[in-house]
Amino acid sequence: MRFSTYNVLLALVTSLCVSGCGFKSESADSIVHNGTIITMDAQNSIGRAMAIRNGRILAIGAEREILNRYRATEVTDLKGGVVFPGLMDGHAHLVGYADGLLEANLFATESWEEAVGRMVAHDQERPNEWVVGRGWDQNDWEEPRFPTRLLLDEYFPDKPVVLERIDGHALIVNRIALELAGLWSASGAAPEGGEILRGEGGYPTGVLVDNACALIQKHVPRRAPAERFEALMEAQENLLAQGITGLTDAGLAPGEILRLDSLHGTGDLKLRINAMVNSEDSSIQWLRARGPILKDRLTVRSVKFYMDGALGSRGALLLDPYSDRPGWHGLGTQDASWFREQLEALALDSLQAATHCIGDSAVRWVLDAYQDILGGTNDRRWRIEHAQVVAPKDFDGFGRNSIIPSVQPTHATSDMYWAGERLGRNRIRRAYAYQELLGQLGMVALGTDFPVEDIDPRKTFFASVARRDANGFPEGGFQANNSLSKEQTLRGMTQWVALAQFQESDLGTVEVGKWADLTWMDRNWMTIDPIDVLDTRVLGTCIAGEWLFRADR
Repeated sequence: MRFSTYNVLLALVTSLCVSGCGFKSESADSIVHNGTIITMDAQNSIGRAMAIRNGRILAIGAEREILNRYRATEVTDLKGGVVFPGLMDGHAHLVGYADGLLEANLFATESWEEAVGRMVAHDQERPNEWVVGRGWDQNDWEEPRFPTRLLLDEYFPDKPVVLERIDGHALIVNRIALELAGLWSASGAAPEGGEILRGEGGYPTGVLVDNACALIQKHVPRRAPAERFEALMEAQENLLAQGITGLTDAGLAPGEILRLDSLHGTGDLKLRINAMVNSEDSSIQWLRARGPILKDRLTVRSVKFYMDGALGSRGALLLDPYSDRPGWHGLGTQDASWFREQLEALALDSLQAATHCIGDSAVRWVLDAYQDILGGTNDRRWRIEHAQVVAPKDFDGFGRNSIIPSVQPTHATSDMYWAGERLGRNRIRRAYAYQELLGQLGMVALGTDFPVEDIDPRKTFFASVARRDANGFPEGGFQANNSLSKEQTLRGMTQWVALAQFQESDLGTVEVGKWADLTWMDRNWMTIDPIDVLDTRVLGTCIAGEWLFRADR
């Protein structure tokens, strides 16, 4: 009996020496454990714990495997929660969102009168030389038509007012603003690619669309640098609290990019920003002369062009006229010959092109221009942003020339109430066709276009999978045949965004060697009912191994 027990103990000790001689023998900076780790790797592997060193993933595995092998001073207990690759927004406007925090919030107003009332309250709380607001959408009002300046003239007779539509493609301004910009006249042509709406006597109604907006916007003074810094830091905190680790800012002037670069240098920039240069001549020349910026938290290697406006303001360029505005095709906002010259220059410099296209005419024009330069399969990763309406014969142009579709699922569920009026019964059926676009390259980059839409990634996931808005409407989904699966959607919010910006070797999945950019949720989006995703909570947001947001702090 003793001999038997002795031999069992000896065997156990020997086994521990052989298999456990490395017990906690390797050091890591931090360990994450006691949860489900959705890696999104090629095998869709699931881990239970991971070790992190120097901001990168050192190992992923079973609970005991990691805890027995590694020691670390920082240990994060996931408490049964779920870790995804850090969520990324493939198309957004961080600087615009931040500056908007200083402006009047006109989102979700139910009438023009309510919007003006908010402006009056904002001017009383935060008086400024110009009264600026954003977010109105006439499609949400009981009378879904463009407003006029008359109510603004009444409440603001001596101070210029500039109110940007939700999509950023139209303004409503008062008479004082028009006078300061030299636009108070019963005659005068709008710039190419823009429209100045006129009313009684030929005088402006106050509504300017697309390229005409710049005639006013160039006169609006910027807020003080200190105010803008605080707003940017607030915006960053808001995004981190939503589980966002990185985003593409789709169109910035060089001065704004250099501002972000300086914040990168001081350590204030925590999010990973892929910044696109706007399509001003001087901006493009700046990028070509300087070359790409490739830093941990800031990359710049692409130019954002605009080929048309937005569907909500009837600026999207359509092959056939608008169903609710006979004879009107929308606005082409880019000079054709100039655009092709710029594309050729970007191709020579191995830079990326990304072009805003909402209407089917704009999509076709850009696909043709891209094809002339790309000439077939390639790894340039040129992009079309939005691609909301695509003619049936044009879908294969994406796959044929390796053009990445960058789309925003919540656009479909925001626009579905009125888009059919713009497009008509037949054309609406081929709008927001994400599954068809996915089939071209086997990937789509997903984003929000915030502040046009909410920054909340849960709404992006739900809209993509269920094709329903945050209220669960409509039952069965809007054109549900073009919904994406849960896996496709999560990859579209992580791996495929990284791929669209040349960062797939460092970001987008949870794999050894990649940055430890993680989003920690209380429940697994991949296993619960899609509508329940809206009630899940972000418990933590980690970038390069550092927990920048924790719900328990």
